[in-house]
Formats: sequence, C-alpha cells, structure tokens
Amino acid sequence: MSFQRFVDEAVSEWMRGKGPKSDIVISSRVRIARNLQDYPFPLLATGEQAEEVLSHIEQTIKEAEEDAPFDHPEVIRMEQLSELEKRVLVEKHLISPHLAEESSHGGVVLSGDESVSMMVNEEDHLRIQCLFPGFQLDQAWEIADRIDNWFEKRVTYAFHEKSGYLTSCPTNVGTGVRISVMLHLPALALTQQLPRLLQAANQVGLAVRGIYGEGSEALGNLYQVSNQVTLGHTEAEIIEKLQGVVNQMIEQEQRARKRLLEARAIQLEDRVYRSYGLLQHARVMDSKEAMQRLSDIRLGIDLGLISHLQGTIMNELMVMTQPGFLQQHAGEALDPEERDVRRAMIIRERLSIAQA
Repeated sequence: MSFQRFVDEAVSEWMRGKGPKSDIVISSRVRIARNLQDYPFPLLATGEQAEEVLSHIEQTIKEAEEDAPFDHPEVIRMEQLSELEKRVLVEKHLISPHLAEESSHGGVVLSGDESVSMMVNEEDHLRIQCLFPGFQLDQAWEIADRIDNWFEKRVTYAFHEKSGYLTSCPTNVGTGVRISVMLHLPALALTQQLPRLLQAANQVGLAVRGIYGEGSEALGNLYQVSNQVTLGHTEAEIIEKLQGVVNQMIEQEQRARKRLLEARAIQLEDRVYRSYGLLQHARVMDSKEAMQRLSDIRLGIDLGLISHLQGTIMNELMVMTQPGFLQQHAGEALDPEERDVRRAMIIRERLSIAQA
C-alpha cells in the first residue's frame, strides 16, 4: 500500500463506520505514550540517537511480518513527506502538529484503515493512538493496550517502580494514557450553556480543547474532551471517569436539542436551511464559516430536518475543506483567497453528488 493513499483520500476507512451515539460523539481516541530505556527523551536526544530510535522501531515492525500488532502496518518517515503532505496527515488527526513541524527524525506507523497510528520521536519515543467512530472508548483501549503489550515484549520501556511509565512531559507520567472523545455540541452552543458545562468538566480534572488538541481552536462546535491526570489512577478508572462525564454531556446536548425543537423549531429549521443554501451556492467560503455551516447541516441531519444526506458526508467535508487537503487536491500551493474559492467549489460539488 502506498503512503500516497493516506494523503490523497480525505476520509479514513474507520471514519465511514458508525459507532454508538455518533450523532454527538464523532470519535473516541486512546493514546499511550512510551519511551525506550537507555535513550534520552526526543527533546534531549541528538540526531544520531533519534535516528537509532526510529530505526529500532522500524526494524521491530518489519521483523514482525505476520505477527504485526495490526493489519498492514506502513512505516513512513517524516523526511519522505512534503510540508503539504504532513499538513494533510495533521488534518486527518493521524499525526500531531508537533511531529509535523519539529521532528526531523520522526516517523509514523499507520494501519491500513488508519484507525491505528503510532508516532515515533514526537514528544515521546512512541505514541500509540487508536481511533474509533462514535463512543467506543473500551474498544479503542482494548486495541491500544494490545499493541502496547506487543511492543513491551520486544523493546524495553523506560519505567520506574513507583512512578510508572516515564514520559517527556510530567503530566503523562504514570500510565502514559490519554483518553479523549470528540464531541459535536451545537445545541449547547446555541443555548449558551457551553461555557458552564466546559468549566465544570475542567473542575473534575478533564481538559477541553479544540479539534487538533492542545492550543487549537474549537471550530464547528467540535470539542475534544480528555483526562488531564495520568498518575495515581488505573487505566480503567480513567476510562470510567471520562465515560461518566461524557455521558452527562451527551444527555445535556440531547436535552438542549429537544428544547430547541420544542421552543424554536422554525428558527432552528431556518438556520439549518440557510447554511445548506449557502454551502450549495457560495463561491467564496473561509474555513471558519465552512466549519460553522457544516456544523449546522450536521445538526439538521441528526435531528431529521435533512433526510437525504448522511452524517458521514459532513465528516468528509470537514477534512476536505482544510487548507492542506485543498492544496493537495489542487496539486499546487494556494494563497488564502484561492483556498476560499476552492473550498466553496468542493463543497458545492460534493453536495451536488450527494443529492444526485
């Protein structure tokens, strides 16, 4: 399988699936941070040491053959990719902005359906990530844990008897596990309940971030909710706590949607169809407006106001309209104004095909 497929296709295979509560939970993710014993953390490593780590991981995967921890693993070095190709992988949530921008000896290992990605020499030597559609934290954890155990039999992790797994950032020491869900919360935003709810999540030890994680902006009413603490709790306790809070957020979003339909149905329908009309006919569309309009359409689909479109088309367009993918699709660098024109064109064409 060519790595080019990973950057040419907007939608990962796993994204085409539909998981539990996927009208509100876009995806569930488990990420495990690990480091190899006897090597400095990536931020302190020399180029030669970082290269040794990358080669060691590459060789471990290649030698596995049929015993590989997941199907069809593809090892890609960052040096093989153009800046644009790296950006597309960030937009598909397969690598972090930090790996794309900072690591000259970094790499990523991808499964065929892109539900598993492993970053090498990001902040830590190894970051194992599993993504599932909808609310499936237990399933994502099961796969990530199996891959982690597979590696632990073949490499020696940096581990302290009292502190647990040692990581580059102190907030990841312990289990090294970050568990997160991507939530679509348009009704809570429209009813102005979101600030209070997000503050409450922070108070119980959860972090709420934008769609690309730390430091990113919340676009299209999409929020990533994850655990902040990895030390002093088992993985099962972390998952259980996050599931409890996310279930409450889902229930509040459901109640807010119901109230909107009961009290402001015509205004809600008007908002959804105004956005639909703009997306069908606009000739210029910046990314922020596109994400907001797509969020409105996704809400309309989930509430049954729009019945001829699938919710997955919005997931697809949310990736296809990002700057990196637009330029990859065009085959050339585009300035911001050119991207706005191309974004509007792609949305029009995709919606037209979906209606045919």
